[in-house]
Amino acid sequence: MTTTLQRRESASVWERFCNWITSTENRLYIGWFGVLMIPTLLAATTCFIIAFIAAPPVDIDGIREPVAGSLIYGNNIISGAVVPSSNAIGLHFYPIWEAASLDEWLYNGGPYQLVVFHFLIGVFCYLGREWELSYRLGMRPWICLAFSAPVAAATAVFLIYPIGQGSFSDGMPLGISGTFNFMIVFQAEHNILMHPFHQLGVAGVF
Repeated sequence: MTTTLQRRESASVWERFCNWITSTENRLYIGWFGVLMIPTLLAATTCFIIAFIAAPPVDIDGIREPVAGSLIYGNNIISGAVVPSSNAIGLHFYPIWEAASLDEWLYNGGPYQLVVFHFLIGVFCYLGREWELSYRLGMRPWICLAFSAPVAAATAVFLIYPIGQGSFSDGMPLGISGTFNFMIVFQAEHNILMHPFHQLGVAGVF
């Protein structure tokens, strides 16, 4: 009995794309998680830069007293921030198409949700990409596990805490002074430094 093997002359475009995406010979590994990571992190970075420079004041408390966080409105690198979404929005998902106009979306702090959600998806995919690369190289997944500690911390301050408080207006502002103000208020209201789970989390990061 004779078996004949015929080699296919050329792979399809999709096969070549799959091979390129999953190749460990690339200078930077992309992977299937990277296919989602790259556009989401680019979207988050682009929106953050534009909002940090030029976003109009945001009615963060929902009481018609907007808070300015951008450089154009008088802030500097230290005091500037992307201000969290309005308390009037609460926990509602607030993409651009849910607002009556772009001005309303900006006034209610829509860019904050755009940045935070895309950023979180991006860093989750970064962890997945690390696991995927380790898997393809025949390594164990402990690098991914190690980097999960800061990702868990980011998820806590950008997603879990606002959900617990009932509004994304309680999320951490995206700026230097805003971060420190968030930490001080968090400590004053919850005494977080004495919480055993927080202590375990800090130990986990290190």
